[in-house]
Formats: sequence, structure tokens, C-alpha cells
Amino acid sequence: MPEPRIIVALDFSSESVAWQLVNKLEPQLCRLKVGKELFTTAGPRFIEKLVSKKYDVFLDLKFHDIPNTVAQACKAATNLGVWMVNIHALGGRKMMMAAREAIPDSHTRLIAVTLLTSMDQSDLNDIGLQGTPQQNVERLARLASDCGLDGVVCSALEVAQLRQIVGNNFCLVTPGIRPIDACGDDQKRITTPTQAIMNGASYLVIGRPITQAQDPLLVCQQLNTEIALVCS
Repeated sequence: MPEPRIIVALDFSSESVAWQLVNKLEPQLCRLKVGKELFTTAGPRFIEKLVSKKYDVFLDLKFHDIPNTVAQACKAATNLGVWMVNIHALGGRKMMMAAREAIPDSHTRLIAVTLLTSMDQSDLNDIGLQGTPQQNVERLARLASDCGLDGVVCSALEVAQLRQIVGNNFCLVTPGIRPIDACGDDQKRITTPTQAIMNGASYLVIGRPITQAQDPLLVCQQLNTEIALVCS
């Protein structure tokens, strides 16, 4: 069986609610993403429990601090056994290099956030970032690659161009994935699973279309079938 390309976003406020979903899924069909809300309430032990259930865990805490603090946080994440951890590319070269040096030979993948998928041109104007979202994403992705990171988080709409810039071995993780009949919710730069894979996405982060489905496992199976058809 090919490796799971779907990462299910466990965007819940409590561990008990998260387990209600996790117990309906299978680690052969998906990986799991734990973000700030759930990690704050459930803590490191929840991550260890997921790992013990054979799930690959993407710890989505977007570390952004002085280089030493981020480096130590990445070490701590690696010690939990997570499959992937992320930092903010806007933290700069020194911070990203420190994170890379902290876990140089780890099984944990280290990736960077470029721009949040909730941000559009007006948001960049507000904070004084020059250029378009696409230009900023490309610049930050190049910087992450130069620092030896394994990949970046980016919108699926930016994947095709990034593939030309960073090559095929760089991991591109794409949130904002919605099946064609799903609403966009609060993300502005979104696309469908088929479009994302065809554009060159490595992994697809999917939340509500799976987590709020009547049969989450069935949705995972259907999406995996869709992805397999694209990849065949």
C-alpha cells in the first residue's frame, strides 16, 4: 500500500472529542495533524498515544522565536516521536538553520510555513510585506530550501510554480484542501484534492470535509481512491 498522502487535521478543543474521530480512522489511510488548540489542552502525552497507535503525527505548532528556543522546541518534538514538525519561515535564516542543526539526522521531517492560507494581498499590505502572496511564498520557500529544510507548507494554488523552483525532492504540504462540493470556510487560497496532487503536492491537509463527515473513514477511502487515480 502506498504511503498516506492525506493528513487529517484534528482541530478539536478536547482530547476526548479527538479520540472519537481517531478511533474511526486507520493509520494506513491517513496521517494526523495536531495544532495549537488541541496540543494546548491535551499536551505531549496525547501525541505519544497517537504515535503508539501507529499514526504518523504532524505537530503543527509553527514555532517562531529566537533561534535557540526554536531549536530546543524542535528537539522536544522529535523526542515525542512525531513524523513532522513545522516552523515559520518568517523567523529568518538563523532561526531555520538552528532548527535544522538541532535535528540533523532525525526521522522527523522539518518544514516551514510560508504564508498562512488565510492571508491574501490585503493582509500583506496591512503588515507591510512587499509583493504578492505568490512572490512572498516563492522567496520564503527558496530560503527554507537553502537552510536545508525538508519542505514547506503552502497553498495548493502555489504548488506548481514551487515545484519548478525547489525540485521534486522538496516536500510540499498543502492545507486549504476542499472536495469540490465543500465550502471554503475561513481559508481563501483553496483547491480540490485532485488539483493539488496534479499540481505537485506531496501531502494534503484536510479538516472539516473529513472530521465533520458522517463516515470519516469512508471519506478517507474515497479520497485515497481519487488520489490513486491521479497518481496512476
